[in-house]
Amino acid sequence: MLLPARNFLLALTGWLVLAVVVSLWPGLVRWWIGAGILLAIVALIDALNLRTTHRLRVTREVPGRMALGVPLEVPLTLHQSGTIPARVRLWDTLPTALETRDFPWSGLVPAGGFITIGVRMHPVERGPAEFGQVHIEQRSRLGFWNRRYRAGTPASTRIFPNYEPVVRFALLSMVNSQSQMGIRQVHRPGQSHEFRQLRDYQDGDPLSHIDWKTTARRLSITSREYEGQRNQTLILMVDCGRRLRAMDGDLTQFDHSLNALLLLSFIALRQGDSVGVMSFGSDPPRWLPPVKGPHAMPAILNHLYDYQPGSSPGDFSEAAESLLARWSRRALIVIATNLRSEDESHFAAPLALMRRQHLVVVASLREKEVAAQAGVPVTDLPSAVRFGAIQQYLDERRQLLEKLHRGGILTVDAPAAELPIALGNLYVGIKKRGTL
Repeated sequence: MLLPARNFLLALTGWLVLAVVVSLWPGLVRWWIGAGILLAIVALIDALNLRTTHRLRVTREVPGRMALGVPLEVPLTLHQSGTIPARVRLWDTLPTALETRDFPWSGLVPAGGFITIGVRMHPVERGPAEFGQVHIEQRSRLGFWNRRYRAGTPASTRIFPNYEPVVRFALLSMVNSQSQMGIRQVHRPGQSHEFRQLRDYQDGDPLSHIDWKTTARRLSITSREYEGQRNQTLILMVDCGRRLRAMDGDLTQFDHSLNALLLLSFIALRQGDSVGVMSFGSDPPRWLPPVKGPHAMPAILNHLYDYQPGSSPGDFSEAAESLLARWSRRALIVIATNLRSEDESHFAAPLALMRRQHLVVVASLREKEVAAQAGVPVTDLPSAVRFGAIQQYLDERRQLLEKLHRGGILTVDAPAAELPIALGNLYVGIKKRGTL
């Protein structure tokens, strides 16, 4: 589509101003008509020249996956096959999950060549992301017209949770440095020494359990597994209701919870346990049967990456019934949520029901903003009322956690920055003490 550009509008404005002058001096009317004809001819030639110019070809190198909150650069290449440099202005059709300040872009594409633009993008939302075509506005040689069209092909990518803590843990575990993350090693008293089987060495196995003769024969480190070390099952229950939609820093509480669960999954898989995932509060509920082995981490990532919190509250009773129907063998159940004092009436009974069959852990994310407000000095009546309300909220939350603990439910109550390490420490303690 051809549209008049700034130069043509300026020339047309000048011709109209000249008409005012001609109205005062009629003798100039021939010059005015001649100028109009000349302007029309030049504009027509410029339009035809732009119309016959080759369109630009656009290629976009979109990575197959991105990480939430991790900026990256997406190359966008403009190819020009004509013999005249092309002056263009362009916009890309971006998904709502990506933000950038690099559009609109203006520049010159060399004749018979190409130019590559590094578009800096910032993922702000998880899930599938679809790119549309690139919108191009190409300027004519004289600047009288702009030609608008779309080029390139649509593309898609997937935005995953930011699993940087998982990668960091993997690197540290290679050099046996779990202590650098704050995860403590707890020795299990009275560990069984009844031999069960030989298996490949796993991170965290004591050196005393390595079977050196078998290792030398197989040329692969082999450990002796005892009855007390049997692999177990971990099931993550993700609350996809509205209670985790609040922002905590640059991410929602829901995304912070997913990051903590990813780290916990990575640790459990490295220890030889199976990990399953179940959502509740989403429509429809989703279920990933337990998977096992270090190479199962991509399956968990692909399952979790597009989880989104909804606008309705999660039904804990329905979640408990669904879990018990899907998995009957004893497992460690970790529920990621955000507890409220009003949850006791509809939260305690489902947890007690699951507690009969499984070992249940409630991982509750503590709001950073509430803790920050609790430290604000009291200077007047409104601040005193606010302080009292915050203290009441924290006391009720603490009493609920204590009641759950007395009922045999393990709890973790930590802010977003501390939740991954707190869950990791709890899991390591459960494994080493044989609580499950």
